[in-house]
Amino acid sequence: MKYPRLITLAVLQVLALHNLSANDLYQPKTFKIGDGKEMPYRIMLPESYSASDKTEYPLVLFLHGAGERGNDNAKQLVHGAGEFAKPANRQKFPAIVVAPQCPSGSFWTREVKTLQSLLDSVRKDYRIDARRIYITGLSMGGFGTWSLIAEQPEVFAAAAPICGGGSTESAGKLVNLPIWVFHGDDDTVVKPELSRNMVKAIEKAGGKPKYTEYAGVGHDSWTATYANPDFIAWLFSQKKP
Repeated sequence: MKYPRLITLAVLQVLALHNLSANDLYQPKTFKIGDGKEMPYRIMLPESYSASDKTEYPLVLFLHGAGERGNDNAKQLVHGAGEFAKPANRQKFPAIVVAPQCPSGSFWTREVKTLQSLLDSVRKDYRIDARRIYITGLSMGGFGTWSLIAEQPEVFAAAAPICGGGSTESAGKLVNLPIWVFHGDDDTVVKPELSRNMVKAIEKAGGKPKYTEYAGVGHDSWTATYANPDFIAWLFSQKKP
């Protein structure tokens, strides 16, 4: 009679793990920048990650938008990050996902050096597959994505800037990096021309970025993007030689 009860408890434990929210799965951490400055961030490890396991995992650097700035180490999970925490994605694409929080009043384009240092720190502390480091971000995070890949294109295996924009002068550095750009054609907050210009500049330099422009969509082009299984599969399929 004990065995059915034990089996039931085991099933309930498994169900509980699969029903954890993103807030539960992303562990709160603090990156010490120096001079007393800190940047809060969240990190989610694969279900299979353990001290004894020697497997190296892909890393996703996720950059939130302007509305999620602050120091509560929670708001950066509101949009997009939760998709990576869904059970189906965690099972099919086990990965380490890092979601830092930009300080109030600042922008990711001003925090590039800090993001580079945070990335170096995470790569040192966790088992990261150096051939599969990805970056994505929405709105302000889209601008941050363009800025970071312009500074260190060799670090990343793929990038997905959403409703952002960058400097077309950096296009020549990005021709060999797999990039999928997203924007809504009715976006009045960040004009779609900013994404279009980046795509055209990279194409002119010899690159082949992917571009998806959502018809009739305003600024929120991230919900459809992160919920798209084809996008998730594309991202994790990219690997540096």
